[in-house]
Amino acid sequence: MLKKLVTLAAVAVLVAGSAPAPRADAAALLLPDLRQVPPGCASGNAGDPAQCGDWDVCLVVDPAAPNGRCVPPTAAKAVRLRFTSSEENVGDGPLLLYGRRDSTGQSTMSVRQALRNGTDGSIPAGYASAQRATRAFTYYEPAMAHQHWHLMNFEHFALVSAAGKTIVTDRKNGFCLGDRYPVAGSDRLTHVPGDTGADADLAGRLRANRCRHHEPTALEVVEGISVGSGDDYKYDVDFQWLDITHVPSGTYELVNTVNDDRTLLETNYGNNSSAVSVSIRWPQGTPGPDQAITAAPVVRFLRTCPGRPRCP
Repeated sequence: MLKKLVTLAAVAVLVAGSAPAPRADAAALLLPDLRQVPPGCASGNAGDPAQCGDWDVCLVVDPAAPNGRCVPPTAAKAVRLRFTSSEENVGDGPLLLYGRRDSTGQSTMSVRQALRNGTDGSIPAGYASAQRATRAFTYYEPAMAHQHWHLMNFEHFALVSAAGKTIVTDRKNGFCLGDRYPVAGSDRLTHVPGDTGADADLAGRLRANRCRHHEPTALEVVEGISVGSGDDYKYDVDFQWLDITHVPSGTYELVNTVNDDRTLLETNYGNNSSAVSVSIRWPQGTPGPDQAITAAPVVRFLRTCPGRPRCP
């Protein structure tokens, strides 16, 4: 089954006209599988919205601020639905990405994906030997809360109406990937790194990865997620929110998607999106463009749909 999935993935990449498939025999490669956790929920959520507590409603003074202190409605100019986003690698090989630029005169680094050989266990040690070019790139984010190299366009989130219309989209799409937590159910995965060996060494590197923190002149960077690990961004981090100031009362879907353009090779793209059905109710009506915010909206998580882009 793995051989079939890998071969189909490689063919799909070529058909899509994106980056070339790996030079090695695709069937011999151990590929990652990125699983999107429902936004605002913990790892392994099976659909119970009561278990989703990694979110809040935050009223802020400055609508343009990347984050900001939550304030009472009388002082607020904008309302944000904040939530943690998490991606997990439940595949057979690590997600390993190498970024590189030729000089500091270039503002971004191009990115290549390194893939583990399933026959001898080897994995490329750097950008030059990584098998696969991607459309991804990294950018040094100078904001105080970051100051490291972000992998851009790795994931996106949006608020979608019941009719399927996108109402609000994210403003943050850069991430510093590393092994931030063990995923639920990792004991059922075959290739989780042990305590010794090359996989353990790579996992140790990714656990400590800060994406060249405070190094804007760096020419190379490594990012990735080991098998059985996840990377998350907490809801109080810059831009981990959607602006719902003028979203009318109603039921919506909060959708989070990783590797949306499929530039990163995986065994399975079917679990790259997860959704949460969300109720938004304004007790005193939705504020107009020039109206004051008189009361915060009441937001409830109704259903979670792990691995699904929509909640029926």
